[in-house]
Amino acid sequence: MANTNQQYDQVISGCREIFIKKATDYGTAWRVLRTISIVDQIFIKAQRIRTIQEKGAQKVSDGIAAEFKGIINYCVIGLIQLELPADAPEELAIGEVAALYEQKVQTAKALMQDKNHDYGEAWRSMSQESFTDLILMKLQRIRQILSNDGKTLISEGIDANYLDILNYAVFALILI
Repeated sequence: MANTNQQYDQVISGCREIFIKKATDYGTAWRVLRTISIVDQIFIKAQRIRTIQEKGAQKVSDGIAAEFKGIINYCVIGLIQLELPADAPEELAIGEVAALYEQKVQTAKALMQDKNHDYGEAWRSMSQESFTDLILMKLQRIRQILSNDGKTLISEGIDANYLDILNYAVFALILI
């Protein structure tokens, strides 16, 4: 588990660096995104990964790893957006963004640690294709929850699905 924690932290460190640099360049323009738009951004990235996996080739330079990193960062955006009140400012200070990012990835890491305890790191035997398919399935679940006005009868909510997607993308990057 110590190795997994280190690998997890390395992946997140790279994603955080990209996130903060983009927030420095663009501000928090992503604050205008609604949940469905975030889901669609993650979908585009997951679908591109799936297409590259199926075709065995790509024409745009950003590879599969870059897309998984984007998925992680959009999940963090989604989690932050779910938490912030509707009247929160669109532009957030870099320090606040960094603190929110850290809070969300620590929540995801704690979930990963709990699931690894129970599942025995079964993800290490999974294929990259399975992670992609599971991400696409979780996105479909979020879409269904949104069409149900955010309500579920027995299932986890949008936040839990974002956390799972984030962790699947981290696992994929660790295995890459």
